[in-house]
Amino acid sequence: MAGASDNGGWPPPDGGSPDELPDLPEEWGVIVIPDDLSELSDEVEAVRAELHLAPPPNRWQRLARRPAMRRLRKVGTLMLRAPVLIISMAVLVTVASLFASAWPGPARQPANQRTSGSTPAPITTLPALELIGTDGQPVPVRGQLPVVILLTDGCDCDALIAETIAAVRPDIAVLAVSRSTPSVVASHSQLTTAQTPRADGKNLLFLRDPTGTLREQVGLTAQDGTASAILVTGTGTILRKVSHVVSAGALQPDLDRL
Repeated sequence: MAGASDNGGWPPPDGGSPDELPDLPEEWGVIVIPDDLSELSDEVEAVRAELHLAPPPNRWQRLARRPAMRRLRKVGTLMLRAPVLIISMAVLVTVASLFASAWPGPARQPANQRTSGSTPAPITTLPALELIGTDGQPVPVRGQLPVVILLTDGCDCDALIAETIAAVRPDIAVLAVSRSTPSVVASHSQLTTAQTPRADGKNLLFLRDPTGTLREQVGLTAQDGTASAILVTGTGTILRKVSHVVSAGALQPDLDRL
């Protein structure tokens, strides 16, 4: 390193300025230039830090600073935020649903239910039941259509049965149904022997319904000493139900429609 006395030949011995250059300010003091410039690295870093200088950008940095790349980064940021927002909303909705399901609400009123004592709605077609004939064999009631069914539980209905079989056409069957045993049906022998073809070609059958299922299913009231009648068309549709009947004359308008 050159000494401070000669300063590397600066300033000129005669005190002048070479090449007409102005003198350095006196407040700078004595300036020493080292032979190895690496000794000034600390001063360079300090000056760079003071001036916020950075090394020149490389190729990738210059590419990233282009307007198109900045717009692409913005689009990528928005595309990343959208799924995050959707997932956050889904989590919030799920948590809210869990709280809502766990939160005790007002007590619900029980739905209207049929009790064991309620009466079922009456049917409009003849149920496919099998009743018991005088010979103990099952008889399908829908196999006799069109038909007039007389429920004769607890009544003396010989006259009504005779009037009804006389009033119907030959193609209309008459079923006299009761809960009694076949031995009781023998009291109707003056009309015809049970299940025996009649001379007039009409069909009269005495059947037994021990449990009263037919009366219950068609919605007729319980026995009260009079007969009940059910008039059924050839398609199985119940044309009319009569809870209390004592004479076939009351059925004549509907018998003509069967």
